[in-house]
Amino acid sequence: MAMSGGSDDGAPMMEMNTTPLIDVMLCLLIMFIMSIPVATHSIDIDLPVATPPTDTPPPIDPVKNKVVLTVDGKIMWNGTQIGSQRLLTTLQATTRMDPEPELQFQPEPNASYELSAQVLQVIKASAVTKFGFVGNEQFSEFGK
Repeated sequence: MAMSGGSDDGAPMMEMNTTPLIDVMLCLLIMFIMSIPVATHSIDIDLPVATPPTDTPPPIDPVKNKVVLTVDGKIMWNGTQIGSQRLLTTLQATTRMDPEPELQFQPEPNASYELSAQVLQVIKASAVTKFGFVGNEQFSEFGK
Protein backbone atom coordinates (compact mmCIF):
# COMPACT_ATOMS: atom_id res chain seq x y z
CA MET A 1 0.00 0.00 0.00
CA ALA A 2 1.23 3.40 -0.83
CA MET A 3 0.95 6.21 1.64
CA SER A 4 0.84 9.83 0.85
CA GLY A 5 2.75 12.10 3.14
CA GLY A 6 1.33 15.25 1.64
CA SER A 7 3.21 17.84 -0.34
CA ASP A 8 6.48 19.38 0.74
CA ASP A 9 5.18 22.91 0.48
CA GLY A 10 4.12 23.00 4.14
CA ALA A 11 0.35 23.02 3.48
CA PRO A 12 -1.81 20.95 5.79
CA MET A 13 -3.02 17.53 4.54
CA MET A 14 -6.73 17.72 3.60
CA GLU A 15 -7.53 13.95 3.44
CA MET A 16 -8.69 12.14 6.56
CA ASN A 17 -6.83 8.96 7.53
CA THR A 18 -9.61 6.31 7.69
CA THR A 19 -7.39 3.34 8.55
CA PRO A 20 -7.83 3.66 12.35
CA LEU A 21 -11.58 4.12 11.88
CA ILE A 22 -11.83 0.91 9.83
CA ASP A 23 -9.72 -0.98 12.37
CA VAL A 24 -11.98 0.10 15.22
CA MET A 25 -15.11 -0.85 13.26
CA LEU A 26 -13.72 -4.32 12.46
CA CYS A 27 -12.83 -4.89 16.14
CA LEU A 28 -16.33 -3.82 17.19
CA LEU A 29 -17.86 -6.14 14.59
CA ILE A 30 -15.80 -9.09 15.82
CA MET A 31 -16.70 -8.32 19.44
CA PHE A 32 -20.39 -8.08 18.51
CA ILE A 33 -20.30 -11.45 16.68
CA MET A 34 -18.53 -13.09 19.61
CA SER A 35 -21.04 -11.74 22.11
CA ILE A 36 -24.16 -13.06 20.33
CA PRO A 37 -25.64 -15.82 22.48
CA VAL A 38 -26.00 -19.26 20.97
CA ALA A 39 -29.61 -20.18 20.31
CA THR A 40 -30.14 -22.94 22.86
CA HIS A 41 -33.87 -22.62 23.41
CA SER A 42 -36.16 -25.18 21.86
CA ILE A 43 -39.85 -25.62 21.34
CA ASP A 44 -41.30 -29.07 21.94
CA ILE A 45 -43.95 -30.11 19.45
CA ASP A 46 -46.09 -33.21 19.80
CA LEU A 47 -46.21 -34.80 16.35
CA PRO A 48 -48.80 -37.40 15.43
CA VAL A 49 -47.68 -41.00 15.43
CA ALA A 50 -47.32 -42.45 11.96
CA THR A 51 -49.49 -45.41 11.19
CA PRO A 52 -48.43 -47.93 8.59
CA PRO A 53 -50.55 -47.69 5.47
CA THR A 54 -52.97 -50.46 4.77
CA ASP A 55 -51.74 -51.22 1.29
CA THR A 56 -54.18 -53.81 0.10
CA PRO A 57 -53.77 -54.93 -3.48
CA PRO A 58 -56.51 -53.83 -5.85
CA PRO A 59 -58.87 -56.51 -7.14
CA ILE A 60 -57.78 -58.22 -10.34
CA ASP A 61 -60.49 -59.08 -12.83
CA PRO A 62 -59.71 -62.46 -14.51
CA VAL A 63 -61.10 -61.26 -17.88
CA LYS A 64 -60.05 -57.62 -18.36
CA ASN A 65 -58.55 -54.81 -16.29
CA LYS A 66 -58.49 -51.11 -17.05
CA VAL A 67 -55.76 -48.59 -16.20
CA VAL A 68 -57.05 -45.00 -16.33
CA LEU A 69 -54.86 -41.91 -15.93
CA THR A 70 -56.68 -38.89 -14.55
CA VAL A 71 -56.08 -35.20 -15.16
CA ASP A 72 -54.82 -34.70 -11.60
CA GLY A 73 -52.08 -37.33 -12.02
CA LYS A 74 -53.71 -40.37 -10.42
CA ILE A 75 -53.36 -43.93 -11.69
CA MET A 76 -56.62 -45.84 -11.40
CA TRP A 77 -56.79 -49.66 -11.59
CA ASN A 78 -60.41 -50.73 -12.17
CA GLY A 79 -61.53 -47.58 -10.33
CA THR A 80 -59.10 -47.95 -7.41
CA GLN A 81 -56.23 -45.48 -7.05
CA ILE A 82 -52.80 -47.12 -6.93
CA GLY A 83 -49.17 -46.03 -7.14
CA SER A 84 -46.69 -46.96 -9.85
CA GLN A 85 -44.91 -49.56 -7.69
CA ARG A 86 -48.21 -51.23 -6.79
CA LEU A 87 -49.14 -51.11 -10.50
CA LEU A 88 -45.99 -53.04 -11.37
CA THR A 89 -46.64 -55.76 -8.78
CA THR A 90 -50.30 -56.02 -9.84
CA LEU A 91 -49.34 -56.32 -13.51
CA GLN A 92 -46.79 -59.01 -12.70
CA ALA A 93 -49.52 -60.86 -10.80
CA THR A 94 -51.77 -60.74 -13.87
CA THR A 95 -49.05 -62.20 -16.08
CA ARG A 96 -48.93 -65.28 -13.81
CA MET A 97 -52.66 -65.91 -14.24
CA ASP A 98 -53.88 -68.52 -16.73
CA PRO A 99 -55.30 -67.25 -19.03
CA GLU A 100 -53.78 -63.81 -18.76
CA PRO A 101 -56.46 -61.09 -18.49
CA GLU A 102 -56.61 -58.28 -21.04
CA LEU A 103 -55.17 -54.93 -19.96
CA GLN A 104 -56.86 -51.78 -21.26
CA PHE A 105 -55.04 -48.45 -21.09
CA GLN A 106 -57.15 -45.29 -21.15
CA PRO A 107 -55.70 -41.88 -20.27
CA GLU A 108 -58.13 -39.02 -19.88
CA PRO A 109 -57.92 -36.39 -22.67
CA ASN A 110 -55.95 -33.87 -20.59
CA ALA A 111 -53.87 -36.35 -18.58
CA SER A 112 -50.15 -35.73 -18.22
CA TYR A 113 -48.07 -37.01 -21.11
CA GLU A 114 -45.16 -37.62 -18.75
CA LEU A 115 -47.31 -39.82 -16.50
CA SER A 116 -48.60 -41.68 -19.56
CA ALA A 117 -45.03 -42.40 -20.67
CA GLN A 118 -44.07 -43.59 -17.17
CA VAL A 119 -47.08 -45.91 -16.92
CA LEU A 120 -46.38 -47.33 -20.38
CA GLN A 121 -42.80 -48.05 -19.28
CA VAL A 122 -44.12 -49.87 -16.20
CA ILE A 123 -46.50 -51.88 -18.39
CA LYS A 124 -43.65 -52.77 -20.76
CA ALA A 125 -41.40 -53.77 -17.85
CA SER A 126 -44.09 -56.11 -16.49
CA ALA A 127 -44.13 -58.14 -19.75
CA VAL A 128 -47.91 -57.96 -20.26
CA THR A 129 -48.86 -59.70 -23.52
CA LYS A 130 -52.56 -58.80 -23.83
CA PHE A 131 -52.60 -55.02 -24.02
CA GLY A 132 -54.81 -52.50 -25.78
CA PHE A 133 -55.50 -48.77 -25.94
CA VAL A 134 -59.10 -47.80 -25.19
CA GLY A 135 -60.81 -44.51 -25.92
CA ASN A 136 -58.62 -43.27 -28.75
CA GLU A 137 -61.71 -41.97 -30.50
CA GLN A 138 -61.88 -39.16 -27.93
CA PHE A 139 -58.63 -37.76 -29.33
CA SER A 140 -59.59 -37.83 -33.00
CA GLU A 141 -61.63 -35.30 -34.92
CA PHE A 142 -63.98 -38.04 -36.18
CA GLY A 143 -64.92 -39.22 -32.68
CA LYS A 144 -66.38 -35.82 -31.73
